[in-house]
Amino acid sequence: MPFLHLSETGSSLVHLVLVLAIGMIAPALFSRTVTWHRALLFGIAAILTLRYIWWRATETLAPLGLSLDFFASWSFFAIEAGAALSSISAFLILSRTLDRRPEADRHLDWWNPGEAPRAAILIATYNEEKEVLERTIVGARASNYPHVEVLVLDDGKREWLREFCEERGVRHVTRPDNKGAKAGNMNHALDLLEAEGPPDFIAVLDADFVPHTNFLSRTIALFHQADVGLVQTPQHFFNADPIQHNLGLSRSYPDEQRFFFDHLQSSRDAWGIGFCCGTSSVARWEAIRKIGGFPTESITEDFMLTLALQDAGYRTVYLNEALTEGLAPEGLKEYITQRARWCLGLMQIARSRLGPFGSNSLRLRDRWSVVDSVLYWTMSFAFRLAALIYPLLYWFFNVTVVDATVPDVLSYFGVYFVWILFTLNFVSGGLVVPIVNDVSQLLGAVPISRAAWTGLLQPKGHPFSVTAKGGDRSKVVVQWRLMLPFATMFAFTFIGLVLGIFFDRYAFNEAGDGKLVILFWTFYNLFVLAVTLVVCVELPRRERHLGDQPERAIVRMGGEEHQVWITSLTQNTLRIRGAAIADEQQVEIEINGVGLVRAVVSLPSEDGARLLLEPTMDQHDALLRRFYATGDAPGVTQTRYNGLLRDLARRFSFAQESA
Repeated sequence: MPFLHLSETGSSLVHLVLVLAIGMIAPALFSRTVTWHRALLFGIAAILTLRYIWWRATETLAPLGLSLDFFASWSFFAIEAGAALSSISAFLILSRTLDRRPEADRHLDWWNPGEAPRAAILIATYNEEKEVLERTIVGARASNYPHVEVLVLDDGKREWLREFCEERGVRHVTRPDNKGAKAGNMNHALDLLEAEGPPDFIAVLDADFVPHTNFLSRTIALFHQADVGLVQTPQHFFNADPIQHNLGLSRSYPDEQRFFFDHLQSSRDAWGIGFCCGTSSVARWEAIRKIGGFPTESITEDFMLTLALQDAGYRTVYLNEALTEGLAPEGLKEYITQRARWCLGLMQIARSRLGPFGSNSLRLRDRWSVVDSVLYWTMSFAFRLAALIYPLLYWFFNVTVVDATVPDVLSYFGVYFVWILFTLNFVSGGLVVPIVNDVSQLLGAVPISRAAWTGLLQPKGHPFSVTAKGGDRSKVVVQWRLMLPFATMFAFTFIGLVLGIFFDRYAFNEAGDGKLVILFWTFYNLFVLAVTLVVCVELPRRERHLGDQPERAIVRMGGEEHQVWITSLTQNTLRIRGAAIADEQQVEIEINGVGLVRAVVSLPSEDGARLLLEPTMDQHDALLRRFYATGDAPGVTQTRYNGLLRDLARRFSFAQESA
């Protein structure tokens, strides 16, 4: 029958349609929490990855020889194969997941009645502003745990911070030097506590991370087993990261770390290889002292702490519950610096005595955990750069990097790519968005790749680089230096495309189907680079808590009461609607959880006003607790695709109008 004789392209399209169909019906057939369902989906992903790599190795590479085609084709394949190996390792990790919230519920009071263990909260700080620190300090003091002491470890030795700590009833600690950076700062505090009668547990918070009131009670519940040395919780953010903010996606697309904290860490915990991420963690005192304190051999002491604890016989477990919220890096420079530091620190760990090939007592799975991280940092970002650079060899030098036909690309790459995209989004709630995810990797690809190989080849002698938080973010800032390489790459890609299409001497007359493959590849790169350039234009920020919702309130003025809606609330201002108020009028407003707060009208409107709050110190602290120490996870935790497309269209429309 004629309709059964499909062309190669038609057959490949059938494969793609089949995968898409499975992806559409899979949510009705599978559960993301059932291990064998996840194992099946990720097992197929691994098989398709190996199938793709085998095809690339056997059918798409240039023949052996001393030619530019050979070196270009085989070097790109080597990078791609390394990235594929990293993906397969990640698929294996993601094939399991574990939710410890029911366990925390069961063991909330595992200790004897009236004998709750003692805890200390360590807040390490160096140069953060008062606005950043006061949230954390006030939130730490609001803990509902019965026996807790708060210590602010000030390596900046600031007098104003000492006075602020005295006002808030917390302990201000300094030391004679800043040796060992953050880890050294915390070790100094451990020595002080040891001399005074140590606590049972130590909580670690970065200066910009506010604990919820139940942070300690929920985490300490998981120490009911004596071999648990550390409990890590996820990091949530009350502000948008630079990619969210600069693309206008803070209401439709989660922050870049959601996949790691909400999904990958739970999967790692299911394998017993979850690891400490520094802030938002609680450790057993005797375990920390047994290993000699917080490790100082790496600038990322957190991951190394987990390995040191495991080497001493203690487990790290993960409680996937929003118990703290902090400040994501607001600027691109800070965002990239932070990730390059993480990368460098991991490489230092890989070369240390606790590395995968070191002489230690680590389990095979712990060594695999480190190798997996090394593969991620060394391969993923290098591949993102290579995917932009290698097509230029074709346009300018007529070098065929991937010699493939369209049907084969659809059958091998298309099926592999679509299945992986479906599987990752199925288990994560839609967090993997093409182009946007590529941009998040591309922005820091050069410094991260440099840090990866620097750390592997020269692991010692690198200073700790603090991620700056706060500061003036009220103006548009174009990151020209960061933008330049991407703008240059965009220009070369566009010029190469034009030359190849319109001028015969640059054309790909002998490339056959390869011309369509390279065209698609090039257009995709242009889209990625265009979005990257937009992200490099940093938009102004205003103070806003992403979890705020409109609420009812009472305004008192001139002896009268009016019911109004609070539509926007910050630490210093609020907006109301529902009552006309004269400019500069003094009023009082009843705010839920704060009380009756004095305010003055700063900007009236037809049906409301913006009010400048004049809270007392206790009311100011109550506002901070309300914003940051209570409630669910702030911001967006799953992708809202309709909103994402709308927000992107609005952002690019704004960019064109500005240009």
